[in-house]
Amino acid sequence: MEDAHIILALEKRSHALQRNQAGVRKGKMLSTQLKELERDGLLIRREYPQVPPKVEYSLTEKGQSIMPILQEICKWGHEHIPENT
Repeated sequence: MEDAHIILALEKRSHALQRNQAGVRKGKMLSTQLKELERDGLLIRREYPQVPPKVEYSLTEKGQSIMPILQEICKWGHEHIPENT
């Protein structure tokens, strides 16, 4: 389910990813998940040669196609899972 949260956060902005993912450690775990999503064809990674380094992620057409499903899952979760569990 963490992948779903990452994809939803990407819809907003790539820098919102780390801020919105309380359960995902910054660094290695996030990097691993992003690489997996890229490998699966859901993300495009753009790296800019500058200092400090800049990387942007965006959804592929395949990644965008799953958004309605993920939004419904999140909606269901908000309706059926208490906030403080």
